[in-house]
Amino acid sequence: MPVLAAVGESGRSVLSPSGVEIVFLLVAVVVLGAAILCVTSRHLVHAALYLVVALGGLAVEYLLLTAEFIAWVQVLIYLGSVVVLLLFGLMLTRAPIGPSPDADSRNKPVALVVALAAAATLVTLVVDAFRTTWIDLSTPHGRSDALGESLFRTWVLPFEALSVLLLAALVGAIVISRARRDDSEEGRR
Repeated sequence: MPVLAAVGESGRSVLSPSGVEIVFLLVAVVVLGAAILCVTSRHLVHAALYLVVALGGLAVEYLLLTAEFIAWVQVLIYLGSVVVLLLFGLMLTRAPIGPSPDADSRNKPVALVVALAAAATLVTLVVDAFRTTWIDLSTPHGRSDALGESLFRTWVLPFEALSVLLLAALVGAIVISRARRDDSEEGRR
């Protein structure tokens, strides 16, 4: 049976998408474009701003999937904390504001081939695994009680490890900036 003619258990066809599905795909294209621009940008600050667009688009995707709690966690944690931490790290380490020659690599063709192969493999696996699965968007799926129970029982160790990693990155940025400041002050003497 061809993929385009597949009909789900609810009797819906892939050829008749709803408005939510169309908006979902449009936002997905924007997220993909912002992610590509984030990775390929030579301006570090521009890359951080493209990251904001990509993470904000993911929050919109969660809203479209009726997972409001996850969407707001995405906004608060990733857009609020992680991007601010990244920008502080850029400022504290005195990263170049303009184009950075260090951000260029001669391995772009190899990276592009690997990225396209990985993307094709992931898309093939996801389409094959969820070909006839439909999400009922009339009922919310992002209930905070189930998510909290899962987070603090099953995923508490990775969650805490991530928070320690982010704290170590901020402390490392401060130490590096102070070491450079001390070196520049000794050079002036």
